[in-house]
Amino acid sequence: MLLVLPTISFVVVFFLIPLLMVFGQSVYHPPGGWTLWPYFSFFQDRVAREAYFRSIYIAFWTTLFAIFISYPASSAIVSIKNRSLKTFVMTLTVLPLMTNPVARTFAWLAILGRHGLINKLFIWLGVYKEPVRLLYTEGAVFVGLLQLFMPLMILSLVSALENIPEDLFLAARSLGANGFKTFIKVKLPLSKEGLIIGGTLVFTGSITAYVTPAILGGSKVLMLSTLLYQKASVVLDWNMATVIAVIMFLTTLFINGLLRRVGGIRKA
Repeated sequence: MLLVLPTISFVVVFFLIPLLMVFGQSVYHPPGGWTLWPYFSFFQDRVAREAYFRSIYIAFWTTLFAIFISYPASSAIVSIKNRSLKTFVMTLTVLPLMTNPVARTFAWLAILGRHGLINKLFIWLGVYKEPVRLLYTEGAVFVGLLQLFMPLMILSLVSALENIPEDLFLAARSLGANGFKTFIKVKLPLSKEGLIIGGTLVFTGSITAYVTPAILGGSKVLMLSTLLYQKASVVLDWNMATVIAVIMFLTTLFINGLLRRVGGIRKA
């Protein structure tokens, strides 16, 4: 017990207490005392409501696409037998995480801008005659978030897949299971912990990210993070800012619990 006391103390002091203070500030207002009215007011506001559901929508599709792209990529990485090559590929995977998110997001401006790479390619191929607006759209935010957080999904899946004994696949094939049945009955169930962890990291990162939605979405694609910034730094509405922060936190907790329930994973 004494060995875990420093960890527990750190979590309580630097996470639990500040979190309780934020929650308390969102429901306690000196003139009227304790009230949940700010939360009702948040969902009654059309702009705030749209920002909330847009954030969930984009985070959902970002997580889903990250799974579909990362699973085969992770399987390919795990199947590499050459240790040096595997280390090199993993380094390339982790490398984007070592780059500043602002720099990575600004790189998309050169790709998605009116005179960017994609518009020039479309015009050269004859798809469009004039540049189209790719920036400041939900698609631009989606692509930026996917590129930003997909390495987390790959790392989670690689860790889960590497812990599956190869003998299980050989046993399944020897019992007559084809590649599809082996994947459904053996590989997918044993890697679901990696899917849950990776899905939680990608969804949480997508719904709370600020730099990417602010740069690629601008004022046209308002999300919870950018709305929180506006409330805290522009209009100085700190009460509503704390409400948004709590809603973001509770949403990520709910999604994590939902993913664990769907995956059949219980907390120890």
